[in-house]
Amino acid sequence: MIRCKKTSYSLIFILMASAILICGCRKEKDREFYHPFRNHTWQRFDKLTFEIPLERSGKPYDIYFFVRHTREYEFDNLDFNMIMNTPSGEERIKEYSFRIRRDGSFTGKCTGDSCEAVISLKKEIFFSSGGILRIEIENLVPRLETKNLLGVGIRLRTHSQ
Repeated sequence: MIRCKKTSYSLIFILMASAILICGCRKEKDREFYHPFRNHTWQRFDKLTFEIPLERSGKPYDIYFFVRHTREYEFDNLDFNMIMNTPSGEERIKEYSFRIRRDGSFTGKCTGDSCEAVISLKKEIFFSSGGILRIEIENLVPRLETKNLLGVGIRLRTHSQ
């Protein structure tokens, strides 16, 4: 009887410890905000706005911009301007020249007829308060239309050490 009690307590302890480890080590999923383009075309003056709700977490984030395009995308770069307004009111502005093709090959991952390329906008950024993170993306390609783009998006990831 005493041996059976010890075995059951050991089993309960092992199960509880396993549950704590599984819950504590769970990796948070990326949050993705995507804007598809009609006719696979981004109009030059069509500024995109992503409004991302944030909770106050005390953890740093990594923010990425991604592009999904067809294999017919004709430019080596996708130039764009990013304006980020944090929940605390801080504004950050930066222009990017996003390399889509290098030496004739696409830089992103391609499957079938489409590819996805990713560029980091900010690494290990802290937000001191919860609220709305507003990111505006402006197309700077010197054409009225940038064709063969399926869509673009913002990916938010909790930074891992």
